[in-house]
Amino acid sequence: KRRDAATAAVESVGGSMDAMYYSFGDADVVGICDFPDAASAAAVSMMINSSGMVKVSLSPLLTVEEIDAAASKTPAYRAPGS
Repeated sequence: KRRDAATAAVESVGGSMDAMYYSFGDADVVGICDFPDAASAAAVSMMINSSGMVKVSLSPLLTVEEIDAAASKTPAYRAPGS
C-alpha cells in the first residue's frame, strides 16, 4: 500500500518510482525516483510533508558524467573578506 501511494504521487507529476527500500539509520524508507525536473520533485516532497505523518528529504543524485562536467567549470567566486 505504501509503495503504491508513493508511486502514484511520483507518477502524478510525470516521474517514476525506480525502487523503494526500507532501511536502518537516519531514513526508515528510501525511494529512488526519477522526476522530469526539480519543481516536480519538490511538489511531491511538499505534498507528502504537509501531511505531517512522514518527513521527506530530497537528495539529488548526479551521474559520473554530470560531476565531470561540473568539475570542468570554473565559477567566478571571491570569498568574503578576501
